[in-house]
Amino acid sequence: MSDVICTTVYQFAELSDAAKDLARSWYRELGPHDDWWDAVYEDFERICEILGIHLKTTPVRLMGGGTRRKPCIWFSGFWSQGDGACFEGFFCHAKGATKRIRDYAPQDVTLHGIADRLQAIQRRNFYQLSAEASHRGRYYHEYTMSVDVTRDSPTWQPPTDGTEEIVTEALRDLARWLYGQLQAEYDHLTSDEAIEEGIIVNEYTFTEAGRRFG
Repeated sequence: MSDVICTTVYQFAELSDAAKDLARSWYRELGPHDDWWDAVYEDFERICEILGIHLKTTPVRLMGGGTRRKPCIWFSGFWSQGDGACFEGFFCHAKGATKRIRDYAPQDVTLHGIADRLQAIQRRNFYQLSAEASHRGRYYHEYTMSVDVTRDSPTWQPPTDGTEEIVTEALRDLARWLYGQLQAEYDHLTSDEAIEEGIIVNEYTFTEAGRRFG
């Protein structure tokens, strides 16, 4: 003969502090939703466009069998020493980039500095510089990016002294900036406030101890 067992369940707000901690831990283990980084990537693509960086793309297979192209941006994080972000793309002079980046991100002094450095080195080279950033190896951080800098001079002038180092470091700083944005977004999505909001919106219920019911 089967037994009927009745269990009292609780909304998150009805739990004790200890039970709330257990409920939050359960929800946090589910992790952020798939492609939680999309908004950060979209912002980064816009910033690259302003700075004169055309991101490379790679084909991605879709569920229906087709393909789409996604920008070559990668990251790993956020707990190991070798974690970071990197990207692949082509850089050339973008007129008005220093003003446009300030209009787009008026409070972000890191981006302002990157734009200023790229503008200054272009000016020193009569705006003839171009560069290609490529990913190397199986890890993802700024030092896995190799940067090849060339100068399109009609008189075959080479880049001025230190040009490759300046461009390389500016692009790597941009990768560092991207990683910081990704980590900030992840920290927000896994914060107690965001976790509680997700639990409440989804109307999950729990036992008195804070274990997920159902």
